[in-house]
Amino acid sequence: MGFTDLIMMKTPVPTLGGRTVLITGAASGIGRATALATAAAGAHLVLTDLHADALETVVVEINEAGGSVAYHQAGDISDHDWVRSFANQVDAEVGVMDVVMNIAGVSAWGTVENLEHRHWRTMIDVNLMGPIHVIECFVPQMIRRGQGGHLVNVSSAAGLLALPWHAAYSASKFGLRGVSEVLRFDLRRHGIGVSLVCPGGVDTPLVDTVDIVGVNRDDPRVKAAIGRFHKVAVSPEKAAAAILTGIRKNRFLVYTSFDIRFGYWWARKFALPYEIAMRVANNQFDHLARVSARSLERDAAAQNGTDVPSA
Repeated sequence: MGFTDLIMMKTPVPTLGGRTVLITGAASGIGRATALATAAAGAHLVLTDLHADALETVVVEINEAGGSVAYHQAGDISDHDWVRSFANQVDAEVGVMDVVMNIAGVSAWGTVENLEHRHWRTMIDVNLMGPIHVIECFVPQMIRRGQGGHLVNVSSAAGLLALPWHAAYSASKFGLRGVSEVLRFDLRRHGIGVSLVCPGGVDTPLVDTVDIVGVNRDDPRVKAAIGRFHKVAVSPEKAAAAILTGIRKNRFLVYTSFDIRFGYWWARKFALPYEIAMRVANNQFDHLARVSARSLERDAAAQNGTDVPSA
């Protein structure tokens, strides 16, 4: 590798037209929006998702719009044996991928005294080991082919910043960030680009179904906080557009909104103000948790006909 190669890298996938693209989590949210946008750009898609019916719906939608789905199969990316079988079938029926997008993910929030082992386990199994399984089973073929390609891993703002209640989620997303940073350099010599996508708020169904451990989602104050999130969240379509631009321009860090780009820059440049801001945010989340807990106690007491002492 010459000196010029150390400074510059030719964009591996400047256009998605005619490329074969694998997308996980393709049935909803960012994954669905990215599948639709990638199909519209002229790619041939290989799609997977845990939910078979929703996946079939997306496939029909893409086909009716004139897009190309070369292969699709529902399955669990946290199951290595399933991913290996899926990859073998894709290799046989479709061939080597030009782009691999790890978009599937789940979320759970909570403080360490409320999180159960299953929460930690699920975050790591799906959000970290799932993408690792996909990388293991699809990227070596790209290397052997010798024609380059691109890998996309969707992390999160919680993979860059110490967001309150996100310890288990951040464990998986910081881990995926680390994997991506190493692969960015490991795969460069093979002409394979790597993008780490770090969404902030994205208005997907996950927002309303995320498991917030120890918090009463029906509490008006919690609903108000979720409502404020919806107001600042970007659409899945905007997130998908950012991902496709990141591939075309071979960007490593891909942001879906300015606030996370600024927040990460600010955290690196101004450590103490960042720490203070995180402490303030943590205090606000803690207050919300305590008032929510009181609400749960009152509801339980009302059902049992007992009184709850006032704070």
